[in-house]
Amino acid sequence: PAGTSVSYLAPNERSGHDVDISVELDAGMDIEDLQSLNHATSVQTDGEERALIQLSRHDRIPNRDFVLRYRVASDEVKSEVLVHREGEDGYFSMMIVPPASLENLKRAPVEFVFVLDCSGSMNGWPMEKAKRAMTRALQQLQEGDSFQIIRFSSNASALGPTPVEATPDNVRRGLDYVEKLHGSGGTMMIEGIKAALDFPRDPERTRIVTFMTDGYIGNEAEIFAAISERIGDTRIFSFGVGQSVNRHLIEGMARMGRGAVAYIGLNDDLDAVDEFYRVVRHPALTDIRIDWGDMQTEEVFPRRVGDLFVGRPVLLHGRFQGEGQTTVTVSGSAAGQPVRMEVEVELGDTRKREALPMIWARSEIQQIADRLTTARDDDLMAEGLEIALNYNLVSDWTSFVAIDASEVVEQP
Repeated sequence: PAGTSVSYLAPNERSGHDVDISVELDAGMDIEDLQSLNHATSVQTDGEERALIQLSRHDRIPNRDFVLRYRVASDEVKSEVLVHREGEDGYFSMMIVPPASLENLKRAPVEFVFVLDCSGSMNGWPMEKAKRAMTRALQQLQEGDSFQIIRFSSNASALGPTPVEATPDNVRRGLDYVEKLHGSGGTMMIEGIKAALDFPRDPERTRIVTFMTDGYIGNEAEIFAAISERIGDTRIFSFGVGQSVNRHLIEGMARMGRGAVAYIGLNDDLDAVDEFYRVVRHPALTDIRIDWGDMQTEEVFPRRVGDLFVGRPVLLHGRFQGEGQTTVTVSGSAAGQPVRMEVEVELGDTRKREALPMIWARSEIQQIADRLTTARDDDLMAEGLEIALNYNLVSDWTSFVAIDASEVVEQP
């Protein structure tokens, strides 16, 4: 009605808008495989670690996603350190990359503690989904493993006082126990945390605690404090169940427990659960320790290094001082056997990697935010604010403000 004209494309016509994409890839270590899934591309390599990927001029119609995948994992554990210098300040990121597959990885016995949220908010399909996922996990237990099942709602109870061996009879007991669970009552997750982490740990097995919950609670700070007090060398892996999961809680628990997170939605199949448990039973490297050599490191995050699993590399970010060349040594255990790797690092590398200071700053802000969840500290908050301002990052204390200057009003 206002006179707006609408143009229609005739058959076999298209709009004249094309796209051009160019990707400069600096993987930091040898690239084993590189694929553009939906488009034709040209690839120019610069050594083993760098590549320039450009969209073919015959495939520039913007009608589908551009997806580029590259893999650095090979048959063995690999490690590399990237550095960036800004005057006297040095920043680095260290990557420890697991093998590409589980084929050559031996497994060590695991003590699984399954913790299931049975509160009222889980009633219905979330509860059924969580029970099916736990059933699949129990069915995958192997000789040498042990397990415990803990349910919590307004209180917590367990299959037994201590973990039991994963014999066929005990697994059947566990399956029967899970089948009878139902959702009702409040969400006293703190009781589930205490029940899962307070009983003595078997020194011959790695303890892995997996929580299955929607996280509908309001005392996250209390839960983080309880985990911090009790975690020891236990690993925490969290499953968020439902469509509106409390990701702040779920991801924070996994981060404190040097674990990982997965989410199960209403329409998701459970193949991801099977793969998750298959991977965590075969860690590529545990009890990781790092000797930085002559690299004078400071403020390295995360403070506690997690385990290395297939598909889940270990990444560390920090600052350093020093010149010349040094050797960084990575040691740990694989299936109970000691493992040692050496990485040569050129501290004076002049290649520019401007992302590394930002990655370090984000890691610093994250650990400050984690510490503030358990106790208020104005000095610590001011430190986080200063870092966010210095590196122009959004945080709990900073935001970006967009100002629309397209129209200036008479009274500004």
